[in-house]
This record gives sequence, C-alpha cells and structure tokens, in this order.
Amino acid sequence: MTNDNIKVTIYTDGACSGNPGNGGYGTILVHVDSTGQKHEKELSEGFSNVTNNQMELMAVIIGLEALKKECDVTIYSDSKYVVDAFNSNWIDGWIKKGWKTANKSPVKNVELWQRLLKAKEKHNVEFIWVKGHAGHDYNERCDRLAVAASKKEDLKNLN
Repeated sequence: MTNDNIKVTIYTDGACSGNPGNGGYGTILVHVDSTGQKHEKELSEGFSNVTNNQMELMAVIIGLEALKKECDVTIYSDSKYVVDAFNSNWIDGWIKKGWKTANKSPVKNVELWQRLLKAKEKHNVEFIWVKGHAGHDYNERCDRLAVAASKKEDLKNLN
C-alpha cells in the first residue's frame, strides 16, 4: 500500500438460494476523504441460475470495477474461496497450470476469475477473510443486499 493512492475498503458478500439457483451480490465501498468525511456506496444485483461462488466473485469484481482511479484497496469477504485464491496463491498456480487445479481438473468460473484479475490490475489489493453471519456490521449489510437482490423479479443472466 502506498501513501499517495486513495484508500478504499470494499465489503462483499454473495447469496444464492439453491446452488445453482437465484442469487445476488452485495458490495459496499467505503472511503474516508482528506477532511475525514466518510463516503459509502452500495451496489447489488440479482441473477438467475448461478452458484454462491459466482456471486461471491461478482461482489468483488463489481466493487473493483466501480473504482475510477488507482487505489489501495482492502477487501473484506466471508468467502474462503475468494480470499484463499489470493492469500494462499491458488490463482498463481491455476494460471501456471493453464487454469487447472492441483488435481488437473479445470478451474471453475475461469471467466469470472479473469475478470477479477483485470479489475484488480491497477490497484494494490489486500484480501481479508471475515466470518460470515457473525455480527460484522458491513458483512451483515452486504448479506442483506445480496439476499434482497436474489429475490427481485427481474433477475439477469450471468453469461
């Protein structure tokens, strides 16, 4: 993290009723400006025939894609799938192996992983895992956004 970049915290969560089923993501971007003023932006959307992991990925992707300038970003997610992919360097191994897992099977959601990598390219990003449904205010808000989005009438197709 550098001192010059804008610092943004992104909280994310995905939800799915059925797996696959109707799902949604919730993302909250938080930035404290130089005057100490806190700015928050909530993003959410619902999709049909998706998995929980796809929604967890979309929550992070949409948060990063919303950033207009290079930022130092801390992402809080309750998805070990997303956090461990970066913090345990799974993603580096997948890329080296041509998007194959350690047991040589294809990595699931490759298009979303590639979109996430593109979205994080210009930023300094740190991933932090938070326990889901454990009273973390922002995580709980993201969960409510994701669940509400998954229950909307006009669900989109992910592909």
